[in-house]
Amino acid sequence: QVQLVESGGGSVQAGGSLRLTCEASGLIYSSYCMGWFRQVPGKEREGVAGFDSSGATSYADFVEGRFTVSKDHAKNTLYLQMNSLKPEDSAMYYCAADRDSTTQLSCRRRTLGRHWSGMDYWGKGTLVTISS
Repeated sequence: QVQLVESGGGSVQAGGSLRLTCEASGLIYSSYCMGWFRQVPGKEREGVAGFDSSGATSYADFVEGRFTVSKDHAKNTLYLQMNSLKPEDSAMYYCAADRDSTTQLSCRRRTLGRHWSGMDYWGKGTLVTISS
């Protein structure tokens, strides 16, 4: 049974940093397209960053170099380091995994495009609140 568990959310002031963690069980990250997503109440979920099975990363335009996605294969854990946070970054953040988007292009499309709902597995999210 696949399980993704996010942690690391919290409340920080604008300009601060947070590191989100996604621990996986029941799957091996290196075989999956992984992504970080976020959602604000009343708005559609959007992709933040992707990490494909080859290790290539991709980011949404709004990241503007502030976030870094990485994996620890030994721990089967995905991270999202977020720096220079802005109030508009406040959202519930989710990690997700997709076993079928095996190419760099398909993983990028799945994580940053309109077909994010096709990700196979989702965590329950961790809340990030940025105050001005």
